[in-house]
Amino acid sequence: MTIDPLVLMTDVEAATGRLLRTAEGLDPVTVTQPSALPGWTVGHVLTHVARNADAYTNLLTWARTGVETPSYASPAARTEGIEAGADRPLREQIVDIRDAHERFSDAAAAMTAEAWTFFLEPTGQSAAAVPWARLREVEVHHVDLDAGYGPGDWTDGFALRLLREIVTGFADDGFALVLRPYGIDHPLLIGDNPDAPVVGGPTRSIAAWLSGRGDGADLTVSPDGELPVVPRWK
Repeated sequence: MTIDPLVLMTDVEAATGRLLRTAEGLDPVTVTQPSALPGWTVGHVLTHVARNADAYTNLLTWARTGVETPSYASPAARTEGIEAGADRPLREQIVDIRDAHERFSDAAAAMTAEAWTFFLEPTGQSAAAVPWARLREVEVHHVDLDAGYGPGDWTDGFALRLLREIVTGFADDGFALVLRPYGIDHPLLIGDNPDAPVVGGPTRSIAAWLSGRGDGADLTVSPDGELPVVPRWK
């Protein structure tokens, strides 16, 4: 799929604004309450959204300067950063997300055409894919806040792009599905089993179900039966 990082940065700006408006409407006590993401509080989700922006700022800096700047110092540092910030007051969390987003936006604005083509070994893609990765994080974790924003609020374009990414990511997980999103002429295939179950429904609903953000209640499956159990999306 074609990647236009400048267009995607416009989408990131809009998505971040929506998430911040949701956060501003939360009761401050919800920071320590469970989110829709198992094992994480709302504060964990908010802190991760901020630290993820900084991680992608590091990758854009790497692409622009050529100086190796990993997204996180280590997997342990990533976890520790989220845990350390999870219990902060809601107002502090909101300011942190806004500031981290501005740093990310500034890093993207400083990118040259050549820098966007820089291959980032940790992601296996060029820097041009970073704005999409950030958009995905903001939109999916907005749902995880469990505060009224759901997969039904995703745009058609985002939902289809997310679905295609999930399908590609599941290619090596040893199971097969035939997906028939409404309005899409050709099915999306996971695996190569000709007898795989066929799952149909709205694109948003299929993407939500495969990403663990929906129960698939409005999806159909053929042959008739329960929806298949799918691997955990990472």
